[in-house]
Amino acid sequence: MQLRPHQEQAIQSMTDNDKGQVIVPTGGGKTICMIMDAVKQLEDYGTVVVVAPRILLAEQLSHEFMEIINDHYSDVDVMHVHSGKIKGQFSSTSPFEIQGFVEQNSVNFISRTIIFTTYHSLHRVQESGIDVDTIYFDEAHNSVQKNFIEPVEYFSIYAGRCYFFTATPKHSFTPMKVGMNDADIFGNVICHVPAPKLVKQGYILPPKVQVFRSRILKKDELVAERDNEQMISAIDNLDKDKVLICAKSTKQIVALVSQTDFVQQLAIRGYSWMTITSKTGAIIDGEKVDRETFFDTLNDWGRTNKKFVVLHHSILSEGINVNGLEAVLFMRSMDYIGISQTIGRVIRKGDVDKVFGLVCVPVYSNVGISTARKVEAVVDTIFNRGEAATTVITR
Repeated sequence: MQLRPHQEQAIQSMTDNDKGQVIVPTGGGKTICMIMDAVKQLEDYGTVVVVAPRILLAEQLSHEFMEIINDHYSDVDVMHVHSGKIKGQFSSTSPFEIQGFVEQNSVNFISRTIIFTTYHSLHRVQESGIDVDTIYFDEAHNSVQKNFIEPVEYFSIYAGRCYFFTATPKHSFTPMKVGMNDADIFGNVICHVPAPKLVKQGYILPPKVQVFRSRILKKDELVAERDNEQMISAIDNLDKDKVLICAKSTKQIVALVSQTDFVQQLAIRGYSWMTITSKTGAIIDGEKVDRETFFDTLNDWGRTNKKFVVLHHSILSEGINVNGLEAVLFMRSMDYIGISQTIGRVIRKGDVDKVFGLVCVPVYSNVGISTARKVEAVVDTIFNRGEAATTVITR
């Protein structure tokens, strides 16, 4: 596999340091850095743990890791530690079964094992008492959450090697809360890849922010009706085939598709639609499907000339790879991490011929103006100044 220069830089930084932070912009290919480092480490056998913020991302990482690792080794044992069930792979959240899985697959205490888990279930791996040689924290800004920090700190101390990958570090300047600027837990930044460098080298696209005015809500008008008019108008103005819409809640998505003619208006324009939330599950053109079908369809559509709109609340913002998305529409205000991660969905080059990722913000109130300013600030920080979109915990 031909690695990009910044990926080689990141992998070398892990070779040189047993602990640290790797800051790579969304779309910069950080996953392959983890994979190729794992390939190198498994030469000497051992146990590797990969931590993701969601089960969906853990599943995706498992597929991406094993697609490459299976080309190098035929004896790697794979386990999932989360509440999801992965076809053909062992899954459990029982510390006893985790320990047993690692021990029963070892020969003379030697084995190659990879465990895919989530921040929510990482404490189960800790409780199993297994030795971990290398651990990768994906979307590591999640690791500072109060519910997760204890097992994160544990593996920072006891794992042989420990790395934190993110495009959006979270720092803290209050003694009551932990941030990634705590070098004792998270190590130092051992590799930072600035986004302008990747844009210049042609690996990711620059985002283009487009702000447009929308009317205020009329008396007795349903919010969903205004949202419908706003989104359809934006889609018409954008003239893009593959659009991601970020809603403020599942309730807003349900209202848009059930209380208005949004779906019919999309059909008139030749668009299919899909949505996935923790409450509604996965839906494609009004039909419920399983998650595997949803993501297979999403990526198939992304690689073709299919016109489609994806509505989501939060699941697709972080880490999930989606082919071909050309524009994102914000229906809500988000924090800097959410904005940065969402922009990352549309700056990937993919298979679609595009020169920038379009970021569209409708403005009809002070909230809309605030969102627009946040988006513009994030774009300036990452793509003009070449800094990471760092958020700070102050209280």
